[in-house]
Amino acid sequence: MAFGIKKKDVQEWKQKIDRGEIAFLTHYWLDDRFPECKTVTKAGCNDIEKLAEWGEKHGLRKEWIHKRPDGYPHFDLLGERQREILRAEGLYEHIWDKKNGGL
Repeated sequence: MAFGIKKKDVQEWKQKIDRGEIAFLTHYWLDDRFPECKTVTKAGCNDIEKLAEWGEKHGLRKEWIHKRPDGYPHFDLLGERQREILRAEGLYEHIWDKKNGGL
């Protein structure tokens, strides 16, 4: 279940994807399958090959890309890998302080 996300942030994420950029969206998230994870980052791009190459650089497999019917393919980044990738990409604004319920 996703929450704590603004419609404006989702729209901006989708616009970047539509332009062929690698776009990131981090939000609070609860899923019984991953009880230790409180957030997820979606790394998306409408160019599947570009997204796959980006993912490979971070140890992610092409088959892990969520190819959604709405046209916004993405990787879901969780847990320690999420933190590692966000740091490597310099996306510190997506790394939330544990005291505030994030990463």
